[in-house]
Amino acid sequence: MKDHSRREILSSLALSSAACLTGLSHGKRHNNPIGVSTYSFWGFQRDEFRDIGKCIDLAAKMGFDGVEILQIQMKDFSPSMLQKIKRQAFMAGVDLMGFSTHQDFVDPNEMVRRRNVEQTISYIEQAYALGIPTLRINTGRWGTSKDFDALMANRGIEPVLEGYTEEQGFEWVIESMKQLVPYAEKCGVVLGLENHWGLGLTPEGVMRVVDAVKSPWLQVTLDTGNFLEDPYARLEELAPHTVLLQAKTYYGKGRWYTLDIDYERVGKIMKKANYKGYVSLEFEGMEDPMIAVPKSLELLRKHF
Repeated sequence: MKDHSRREILSSLALSSAACLTGLSHGKRHNNPIGVSTYSFWGFQRDEFRDIGKCIDLAAKMGFDGVEILQIQMKDFSPSMLQKIKRQAFMAGVDLMGFSTHQDFVDPNEMVRRRNVEQTISYIEQAYALGIPTLRINTGRWGTSKDFDALMANRGIEPVLEGYTEEQGFEWVIESMKQLVPYAEKCGVVLGLENHWGLGLTPEGVMRVVDAVKSPWLQVTLDTGNFLEDPYARLEELAPHTVLLQAKTYYGKGRWYTLDIDYERVGKIMKKANYKGYVSLEFEGMEDPMIAVPKSLELLRKHF
Protein backbone atom coordinates (compact mmCIF):
# COMPACT_ATOMS: atom_id res chain seq x y z
CA MET A 1 0.00 0.00 0.00
CA LYS A 2 1.34 3.45 -0.91
CA ASP A 3 1.98 5.93 1.90
CA HIS A 4 -0.49 8.49 0.63
CA SER A 5 -3.21 5.81 0.43
CA ARG A 6 -2.55 4.82 4.03
CA ARG A 7 -2.70 8.47 5.08
CA GLU A 8 -5.99 8.96 3.25
CA ILE A 9 -7.52 5.92 4.96
CA LEU A 10 -6.36 7.02 8.42
CA SER A 11 -7.64 10.53 7.80
CA SER A 12 -11.01 9.16 6.68
CA LEU A 13 -11.26 6.97 9.80
CA ALA A 14 -10.40 9.91 12.05
CA LEU A 15 -13.08 12.07 10.45
CA SER A 16 -15.65 9.28 10.82
CA SER A 17 -14.80 8.82 14.51
CA ALA A 18 -15.05 12.55 15.14
CA ALA A 19 -18.44 12.68 13.44
CA CYS A 20 -19.68 9.82 15.63
CA LEU A 21 -18.44 11.50 18.79
CA THR A 22 -19.97 14.81 17.77
CA GLY A 23 -23.31 13.13 17.16
CA LEU A 24 -23.23 11.50 20.58
CA SER A 25 -22.18 14.67 22.38
CA HIS A 26 -25.06 16.58 20.80
CA GLY A 27 -27.50 13.99 22.09
CA LYS A 28 -28.65 12.75 18.69
CA ARG A 29 -28.94 9.21 20.06
CA HIS A 30 -31.67 9.24 22.58
CA ASN A 31 -34.11 6.43 22.78
CA ASN A 32 -34.82 5.24 26.30
CA PRO A 33 -33.99 1.55 26.69
CA ILE A 34 -37.09 -0.50 27.42
CA GLY A 35 -37.14 -3.25 30.02
CA VAL A 36 -39.83 -5.47 31.47
CA SER A 37 -40.56 -6.44 35.04
CA THR A 38 -40.84 -10.16 35.69
CA TYR A 39 -44.09 -9.16 37.43
CA SER A 40 -45.50 -8.47 33.95
CA PHE A 41 -45.45 -12.21 33.28
CA TRP A 42 -46.10 -13.64 36.74
CA GLY A 43 -48.58 -11.09 38.12
CA PHE A 44 -48.83 -12.99 41.46
CA GLN A 45 -51.16 -15.49 39.83
CA ARG A 46 -49.59 -17.14 36.77
CA ASP A 47 -47.46 -19.95 38.19
CA GLU A 48 -46.17 -20.96 34.76
CA PHE A 49 -44.29 -17.63 34.58
CA ARG A 50 -42.84 -17.54 38.09
CA ASP A 51 -39.39 -18.83 37.09
CA ILE A 52 -37.02 -15.85 36.71
CA GLY A 53 -34.97 -17.61 34.06
CA LYS A 54 -38.05 -18.18 31.94
CA CYS A 55 -38.97 -14.49 32.22
CA ILE A 56 -35.45 -13.49 31.13
CA ASP A 57 -35.62 -15.72 28.05
CA LEU A 58 -39.08 -14.41 27.14
CA ALA A 59 -37.93 -10.80 27.54
CA ALA A 60 -34.95 -11.41 25.25
CA LYS A 61 -37.07 -13.21 22.65
CA MET A 62 -39.64 -10.38 22.63
CA GLY A 63 -36.94 -7.76 22.06
CA PHE A 64 -36.63 -6.01 25.42
CA ASP A 65 -33.35 -4.36 26.37
CA GLY A 66 -33.49 -5.28 30.04
CA VAL A 67 -35.29 -7.08 32.85
CA GLU A 68 -36.43 -5.78 36.24
CA ILE A 69 -36.66 -8.60 38.77
CA LEU A 70 -39.48 -8.66 41.31
CA GLN A 71 -37.64 -9.91 44.39
CA ILE A 72 -40.67 -11.57 46.01
CA GLN A 73 -41.04 -13.68 42.85
CA MET A 74 -37.70 -15.40 43.47
CA LYS A 75 -37.62 -18.76 45.25
CA ASP A 76 -33.87 -19.20 45.64
CA PHE A 77 -31.57 -16.41 46.89
CA SER A 78 -28.39 -18.48 47.18
CA PRO A 79 -25.18 -16.94 45.79
CA SER A 80 -24.96 -19.67 43.14
CA MET A 81 -28.51 -18.95 41.95
CA LEU A 82 -27.91 -15.20 41.81
CA GLN A 83 -24.83 -15.77 39.66
CA LYS A 84 -26.73 -18.22 37.47
CA ILE A 85 -29.41 -15.57 36.84
CA LYS A 86 -26.77 -12.94 36.07
CA ARG A 87 -25.01 -15.24 33.61
CA GLN A 88 -28.28 -16.16 31.92
CA ALA A 89 -29.19 -12.51 31.36
CA PHE A 90 -25.73 -11.77 29.99
CA MET A 91 -25.89 -14.69 27.58
CA ALA A 92 -29.40 -13.65 26.50
CA GLY A 93 -28.18 -10.13 25.75
CA VAL A 94 -30.37 -8.27 28.25
CA ASP A 95 -29.47 -6.05 31.19
CA LEU A 96 -30.59 -6.80 34.71
CA MET A 97 -31.49 -3.19 35.38
CA GLY A 98 -33.93 -3.09 38.30
CA PHE A 99 -34.73 -4.95 41.52
CA SER A 100 -38.23 -4.36 42.88
CA THR A 101 -38.54 -5.01 46.63
CA HIS A 102 -41.05 -4.63 49.45
CA GLN A 103 -40.58 -3.21 52.96
CA ASP A 104 -42.63 -1.37 55.56
CA PHE A 105 -41.16 1.28 57.83
CA VAL A 106 -44.51 2.69 58.95
CA ASP A 107 -44.69 0.81 62.23
CA PRO A 108 -44.49 2.11 65.81
CA ASN A 109 -42.48 -0.95 66.86
CA GLU A 110 -38.78 -0.14 66.57
CA MET A 111 -37.87 -3.82 66.28
CA VAL A 112 -40.24 -4.26 63.32
CA ARG A 113 -38.65 -1.28 61.57
CA ARG A 114 -35.19 -2.64 62.30
CA ARG A 115 -36.10 -6.03 60.78
CA ASN A 116 -37.29 -4.22 57.67
CA VAL A 117 -34.02 -2.28 57.50
CA GLU A 118 -31.99 -5.48 57.82
CA GLN A 119 -34.13 -7.20 55.20
CA THR A 120 -33.64 -4.30 52.81
CA ILE A 121 -29.88 -4.40 53.36
CA SER A 122 -30.00 -8.04 52.24
CA TYR A 123 -31.92 -6.92 49.11
CA ILE A 124 -29.20 -4.34 48.38
CA GLU A 125 -26.59 -7.08 48.66
CA GLN A 126 -28.62 -9.33 46.34
CA ALA A 127 -28.85 -6.50 43.79
CA TYR A 128 -25.09 -6.02 44.04
CA ALA A 129 -24.49 -9.73 43.45
CA LEU A 130 -26.78 -9.60 40.41
CA GLY A 131 -25.07 -6.50 39.04
CA ILE A 132 -28.31 -4.50 39.25
CA PRO A 133 -27.80 -0.71 39.59
CA THR A 134 -31.09 0.35 41.18
CA LEU A 135 -33.51 -1.02 43.76
CA ARG A 136 -37.16 -0.03 44.24
CA ILE A 137 -38.20 0.60 47.85
CA ASN A 138 -41.44 1.68 49.53
CA THR A 139 -42.28 3.72 52.61
CA GLY A 140 -44.78 1.15 53.81
CA ARG A 141 -48.30 1.92 55.04
CA TRP A 142 -50.38 2.05 58.21
CA GLY A 143 -52.03 -1.32 57.68
CA THR A 144 -55.42 -0.10 58.82
CA SER A 145 -57.14 -1.37 55.66
CA LYS A 146 -58.79 -4.77 55.89
CA ASP A 147 -56.68 -6.04 52.97
CA PHE A 148 -55.11 -4.81 49.73
CA ASP A 149 -58.40 -5.07 47.86
CA ALA A 150 -59.99 -2.75 50.43
CA LEU A 151 -57.05 -0.34 50.09
CA MET A 152 -57.53 -0.25 46.32
CA ALA A 153 -61.27 0.25 46.72
CA ASN A 154 -60.39 3.34 48.76
CA ARG A 155 -57.98 4.52 46.02
CA GLY A 156 -54.87 3.90 48.10
CA ILE A 157 -55.93 6.04 51.05
CA GLU A 158 -56.11 4.60 54.56
CA PRO A 159 -56.57 6.03 58.07
CA VAL A 160 -53.58 6.69 60.32
CA LEU A 161 -53.09 4.07 63.03
CA GLU A 162 -55.01 5.11 66.15
CA GLY A 163 -52.84 6.85 68.71
CA TYR A 164 -50.21 7.97 66.17
CA THR A 165 -49.72 10.76 63.64
CA GLU A 166 -48.60 10.98 60.03
CA GLU A 167 -45.70 13.11 61.26
CA GLN A 168 -44.44 10.17 63.33
CA GLY A 169 -44.81 7.88 60.32
CA PHE A 170 -42.54 10.12 58.23
CA GLU A 171 -39.99 10.23 61.06
CA TRP A 172 -39.86 6.41 61.13
CA VAL A 173 -39.43 6.19 57.35
CA ILE A 174 -36.73 8.86 57.17
CA GLU A 175 -34.80 7.35 60.09
CA SER A 176 -34.94 3.91 58.48
CA MET A 177 -33.82 5.10 55.07
CA LYS A 178 -30.93 7.04 56.51
CA GLN A 179 -29.67 3.68 57.80
CA LEU A 180 -29.87 2.21 54.28
CA VAL A 181 -27.95 4.74 52.22
CA PRO A 182 -24.44 3.79 53.50
CA TYR A 183 -25.05 0.21 52.31
CA ALA A 184 -26.44 1.47 49.00
CA GLU A 185 -23.33 3.57 48.49
CA LYS A 186 -21.01 0.73 49.46
CA CYS A 187 -22.68 -1.59 46.92
CA GLY A 188 -23.23 1.05 44.23
CA VAL A 189 -26.99 0.45 44.18
CA VAL A 190 -29.21 3.54 43.86
CA LEU A 191 -32.38 3.29 45.96
CA GLY A 192 -35.51 4.49 44.21
CA LEU A 193 -38.42 5.43 46.48
CA GLU A 194 -41.61 4.62 44.60
CA ASN A 195 -44.78 6.70 44.52
CA HIS A 196 -46.60 3.76 46.02
CA TRP A 197 -49.36 3.44 48.60
CA GLY A 198 -48.96 4.67 52.16
CA LEU A 199 -46.78 7.72 52.85
CA GLY A 200 -45.52 7.62 49.25
CA LEU A 201 -49.00 8.17 47.84
CA THR A 202 -48.25 11.76 46.76
CA PRO A 203 -45.24 13.55 45.19
CA GLU A 204 -45.03 15.64 48.35
CA GLY A 205 -44.78 12.51 50.50
CA VAL A 206 -42.07 10.97 48.31
CA MET A 207 -40.00 14.14 48.15
CA ARG A 208 -40.37 14.80 51.87
CA VAL A 209 -38.46 11.58 52.48
CA VAL A 210 -35.93 12.03 49.65
CA ASP A 211 -35.17 15.63 50.65
CA ALA A 212 -34.80 14.72 54.33
CA VAL A 213 -32.40 11.82 53.65
CA LYS A 214 -30.48 14.08 51.24
CA SER A 215 -28.30 11.46 49.57
CA PRO A 216 -27.53 10.79 45.89
CA TRP A 217 -28.15 7.13 46.75
CA LEU A 218 -31.85 7.75 47.43
CA GLN A 219 -33.84 9.01 44.46
CA VAL A 220 -37.23 8.13 42.91
CA THR A 221 -38.70 5.12 41.14
CA LEU A 222 -41.60 6.68 39.24
CA ASP A 223 -44.67 4.53 38.56
CA THR A 224 -47.09 5.79 35.92
CA GLY A 225 -49.99 3.79 37.36
CA ASN A 226 -49.97 4.89 40.99
CA PHE A 227 -51.37 8.39 40.70
CA LEU A 228 -55.10 7.93 40.37
CA GLU A 229 -55.91 11.66 40.35
CA ASP A 230 -54.20 14.39 38.31
CA PRO A 231 -51.46 11.96 37.21
CA TYR A 232 -49.52 14.04 34.66
CA ALA A 233 -48.86 17.03 36.91
CA ARG A 234 -47.74 14.66 39.63
CA LEU A 235 -45.50 12.65 37.30
CA GLU A 236 -43.93 15.92 36.19
CA GLU A 237 -43.09 16.83 39.79
CA LEU A 238 -41.09 13.65 40.31
CA ALA A 239 -39.62 13.26 36.82
CA PRO A 240 -36.40 15.24 37.54
CA HIS A 241 -35.55 12.91 40.44
CA THR A 242 -36.32 9.63 38.65
CA VAL A 243 -33.80 6.80 38.29
CA LEU A 244 -36.27 4.24 36.91
CA LEU A 245 -39.63 4.74 35.20
CA GLN A 246 -42.13 1.92 35.70
CA ALA A 247 -44.75 2.04 32.94
CA LYS A 248 -48.08 0.32 33.60
CA THR A 249 -50.37 -1.12 30.91
CA TYR A 250 -53.77 -2.74 31.47
CA TYR A 251 -54.73 -4.81 28.42
CA GLY A 252 -57.73 -6.99 29.24
CA LYS A 253 -58.65 -4.62 32.12
CA GLY A 254 -56.73 -4.26 35.35
CA ARG A 255 -57.08 -6.51 38.35
CA TRP A 256 -57.86 -3.63 40.74
CA TYR A 257 -58.41 -0.68 38.39
CA THR A 258 -57.74 0.33 34.79
CA LEU A 259 -56.05 3.56 33.71
CA ASP A 260 -55.93 5.02 30.22
CA ILE A 261 -52.41 6.43 30.31
CA ASP A 262 -51.35 8.84 27.56
CA TYR A 263 -47.80 7.63 26.92
CA GLU A 264 -47.15 10.26 24.29
CA ARG A 265 -47.67 12.82 27.06
CA VAL A 266 -45.63 10.84 29.58
CA GLY A 267 -42.81 10.53 27.05
CA LYS A 268 -42.75 14.29 26.62
CA ILE A 269 -42.71 14.83 30.39
CA MET A 270 -39.69 12.54 30.79
CA LYS A 271 -37.89 14.07 27.82
CA LYS A 272 -38.39 17.54 29.28
CA ALA A 273 -36.82 16.28 32.52
CA ASN A 274 -33.87 14.96 30.46
CA TYR A 275 -34.56 11.41 31.63
CA LYS A 276 -32.21 9.04 29.80
CA GLY A 277 -32.76 5.90 31.86
CA TYR A 278 -34.76 2.71 31.56
CA VAL A 279 -38.49 2.45 31.07
CA SER A 280 -39.66 -0.76 32.78
CA LEU A 281 -42.95 -2.28 31.69
CA GLU A 282 -45.29 -3.42 34.46
CA PHE A 283 -48.17 -5.11 32.68
CA GLU A 284 -51.05 -5.29 35.16
CA GLY A 285 -53.95 -6.40 32.97
CA MET A 286 -55.82 -9.67 32.73
CA GLU A 287 -54.96 -10.44 29.09
CA ASP A 288 -52.51 -13.24 28.27
CA PRO A 289 -49.03 -11.71 28.84
CA MET A 290 -47.72 -13.49 25.75
CA ILE A 291 -50.02 -11.18 23.78
CA ALA A 292 -50.18 -8.10 26.01
CA VAL A 293 -46.48 -7.76 26.84
CA PRO A 294 -45.29 -7.50 23.19
CA LYS A 295 -48.13 -5.01 22.51
CA SER A 296 -46.96 -2.98 25.48
CA LEU A 297 -43.37 -3.00 24.21
CA GLU A 298 -44.53 -1.65 20.85
CA LEU A 299 -46.47 1.12 22.64
CA LEU A 300 -43.50 2.15 24.78
CA ARG A 301 -41.01 2.04 21.88
CA LYS A 302 -43.26 4.45 20.01
CA HIS A 303 -43.24 7.09 22.73
CA PHE A 304 -39.78 6.72 24.26
